[in-house]
This record gives sequence, C-alpha cells and structure tokens, in this order.
Amino acid sequence: MAAGSHEAMYYEKLEDGRVRCVLCPHACVIKPGGAGICRQRRNDSGTLVSRIYGRVTSVSMDPIEKKPLYHFHPGKEILSLGTNGCNFACLFCQNWTISQADGRASPMSPEQAVRTALDNDSFGIAYTYNEPLIWYEFVLDTSKLAREQGLKNVLVTNGFIQPEPFRELMPFIDALNIDVKSIRDEFYREICKGRLAPVLETAMTAKKATHVEVTNLVIPTHNDSNEDLAALANWIRDHLGADTPTHLSAYFPRHRLNAPPTPLETLERAQDIFEERLDHVYLGNVATGRGADTACRNCGTAVIRRRGYSTQVVALDGNACARCGEKLNIVVS
Repeated sequence: MAAGSHEAMYYEKLEDGRVRCVLCPHACVIKPGGAGICRQRRNDSGTLVSRIYGRVTSVSMDPIEKKPLYHFHPGKEILSLGTNGCNFACLFCQNWTISQADGRASPMSPEQAVRTALDNDSFGIAYTYNEPLIWYEFVLDTSKLAREQGLKNVLVTNGFIQPEPFRELMPFIDALNIDVKSIRDEFYREICKGRLAPVLETAMTAKKATHVEVTNLVIPTHNDSNEDLAALANWIRDHLGADTPTHLSAYFPRHRLNAPPTPLETLERAQDIFEERLDHVYLGNVATGRGADTACRNCGTAVIRRRGYSTQVVALDGNACARCGEKLNIVVS
C-alpha cells in the first residue's frame, strides 16, 4: 500500500484485481492503479485506499453561520476542516482548486483534529470546503472521537452517498447543510455529473435523525425559473418540513460555467417564492436588508439578528420565542 494511504471502507473486490467502490451512487469499478470519479479513492493492487485520510487542505475557525447554518448554535465559531476531491464535477464549482484539483495538503490525525478543536475553544468540528463524504473514513473516525470529547460534528455536503454508509455515520453527526442544487435530475446529470434522487434520499434520512438546513445556489438561466424554484420549495416543505431553514445563495462565475452573476432581484424573487411555502428563508453572498434575521413564525418577532457574520440572539428562551413562546427549529446550547 502506498505511503500515506488508508484502506477504504465500502468496496468489493472483483476479478482481475479490480474493485467496486460502493460508498457513493457512482459505484465506480476501478482497475489496479486507477481512481474513482472523486480521484481520491484508488485501487492499490486490489485494495481500495483513500489518499486523503488524515490530509487537510484547509483548517480554519469559522462562524457557524458561514457553513451556512443559521439555526444551529447561532453566534458560535467552529473548527472547519477540508481536503481534496469531490464525487461531483460541477461546472460552477466555487472551490474547484481543491475539489477538482489537488491543493497542498498537510497531515492531521483524528486525534490532532479533536485536540485542535479543544485548544481553540470550538464547540465542534465542521467537515466542509470540499465534499466531506468522500473523506468518509477520516470523518467517521474523527467524529467518534469528537463525540467522546463533547464536541459537535457538522457536515456541509452534496448528499451523494449510498444509504448504508450514511446510516453508519449519522449517529455521530449533529447537523448538516445539504446542498440541493436543483430539483431537476437533468441539471444534476448535465451540470454536476451526478444524480438527484440519492441527494433527496440523504436529506430525508438526515432529517429523521438530526438538524438539517438546505442551500440552493441560484444560477441564472439554469435553475432560476419560477417553476423550478417553486418545485424545490414544495419538496422541502413536503419532505423535510416547512420549518427547515433554507439558504438561497448568489452564483458568481467560477471554474467552467460562464452564466452571468445572480442579480439581487432574482434572489429576492426566489425568496418570495420560498417564503410562500417555508418559515425561514435566507439570502447569501449578497448585500441586502432582506434575508438575514430570524423571525418567529408565529408573532414575527426578530429572535436572532445578523449583520454579515455578526450574530446576536435577542429574543430566544431556549429554542422558543421569548415573546410568544412559539417553539422554533433552532438548536442552542
């Protein structure tokens, strides 16, 4: 086994030294010396290995709102870790220098990750920046150790994973932001080189077990029609609940997609459509007076105020509105 490699979980050995990775729905069949679509799970002489176990490209203390998670320990900072690779190939990828290429990585063991979180007074660890689910073995090992130390674990993910490995990981995950890129499978196949159905299944499974927020990057001419936006909002309401915090983000040209940047009026139109169906809809990547504060869905009182990543909890009693007592989908200490 090559130096720095770690045997992967969730694979099958085939004839002629080939292996089939069954971590994500691509189910890549990989010949000796080859790699899967994610580029980081490789066939080393008939053994599937992860090239990124204990390898980090990004380490930072971030506001939890940056993930974005607005209803999970608002106002706190969390240690955020990322590595290389992704099992999608989104034409618009905002972090393509680590997801579609190999950025410089440094060693970090699960024990070191947990110690770093504790030393920095972080309330947990967020696995983010690239796609954390292809970092599966490291995330699983680290999240177990983090849980033992009283830390929270957060995934910022595309949700493209098989049900069995996801069920094994879920007991150690306290919150997810799932990026639902479109409600149309054609968008996933043409723009992301993936499929929609597994993402929706992951979101529904997660919602039954832990705190879930959804992000949608609104891209002009690709997923911003009134019909697409309404269909996505309807799906979130019907399958995850109207109280699911949802973030609508502005797209800016990056990587290989040259659509124009998302106009503010497009985001505000999207917000109007989502707010007809959902309780908490937020706008990201834009300067606007809308879409930042959290209001009680019953009486309208602003319970959390935000200016950029500066957050103030102003009217919460536990997870209830301090004015009217309405229980809200907010996780606090």
